[in-house]
Amino acid sequence: MNMSSQEIRRFDYLDAARAFALILGIIFHASLSFMPIFIGWAVMDISTSSIVSSFMMIAHCFRLELFFLIAGFFSHMKFHSDAGHSFLRSRLVRIAIPFIIGWFLLRPLLVSGWIMGAESMRGDANIVNALKAGFATLGDLPKDLLVGTHLWFLYYLLFTSLGVVLLRYLIGLYQPMQQKLVQLADATTRWLCSSGFAIVVIALPTAGCLWFMSHWGMDTPDKSLLPMVPVSLIYGGFFLFGWLVHRQASLMERFARLTWGKFALCVLAIIATNLLSDFQMKLSHPYYNLLKTGFVLSYAIMMWSLVSLSIGLFRRFFDRPSKRVRYLADASYWLYLIHLPIVIWLQIAFAELPFHWSIKLLSISALTICIAILFYDAFVRATFIGAVLNGKRKSRILYR
Repeated sequence: MNMSSQEIRRFDYLDAARAFALILGIIFHASLSFMPIFIGWAVMDISTSSIVSSFMMIAHCFRLELFFLIAGFFSHMKFHSDAGHSFLRSRLVRIAIPFIIGWFLLRPLLVSGWIMGAESMRGDANIVNALKAGFATLGDLPKDLLVGTHLWFLYYLLFTSLGVVLLRYLIGLYQPMQQKLVQLADATTRWLCSSGFAIVVIALPTAGCLWFMSHWGMDTPDKSLLPMVPVSLIYGGFFLFGWLVHRQASLMERFARLTWGKFALCVLAIIATNLLSDFQMKLSHPYYNLLKTGFVLSYAIMMWSLVSLSIGLFRRFFDRPSKRVRYLADASYWLYLIHLPIVIWLQIAFAELPFHWSIKLLSISALTICIAILFYDAFVRATFIGAVLNGKRKSRILYR
């Protein structure tokens, strides 16, 4: 399949949306210490707010779904611009290698952060001892190998990418059915991107998957390498949707079309989800299953509408070349990989300071991003690490 110039051009607004999804993940993790109840995070700040709980539920419902949809879109582009084996090799290099090496480097730092966080809440923290204890956990391998970090999304992205390629191959084996299946997939994708009712319709199977989560909302599958089926179906569904959207050049614009009706639907879904979430722990409520049904449906509508609106807004304001946006898009992968130890250490440092939670959250998020970007420009962008993460080495901007 030959790619036209339209198809191989750089989609600047999608680069910006992808960077937004990953940076939103940094802010999401930075928010965890400001929850009004202790949730088992490394540390709990002295300044908390229920606003953080609402923000986290909203952010968590769509940030990675947005990322997976865009990943599917670009994966289809990459698959048809390269040979199939080149695509698979690039996925292994850009996803599997960062996942495996990143786990060994970051897991001890995360464990040390948890140790220091627990000590700080008792009034004392020993950085050196915490680091020693963190790296000592590598001696327990293979116990908990490749689990227990924020890098699980790479694991799911890898087997989702391979799964879609395998599905494509299997469909190709049945030539009499191949054309009909492809036509059906394309027609369905066109309708989902064009119909005003599409978000509600596509939210139904998503809500069905959400019903089987361990908690109300999206689970975080970081405890095992055995894929969680409901989580896999949702992330895989967004990836496959992005893959199919790229098959027809104009569909992304239709899917991301900004309308007042879509904004209103999103706002109503957010309000309903927040109100219904209060019933999660009321297991004895006579209408518990009905309330949960309402929650998963409103959550799914919120998820799809936020993904669509996010892409639409970035297309509206960032659909043009920008050196700053491209630099941030290139750096965002590294930022997300490296951010969590920095976030946790800063949360511990800020936890007892007598400032409002919003000031602390802004400071932790900004400092994390700045530290990670400085490190990226100095030691990653122009090195072999940058070649692995970005596909090729690029010249430094801050350090020359």
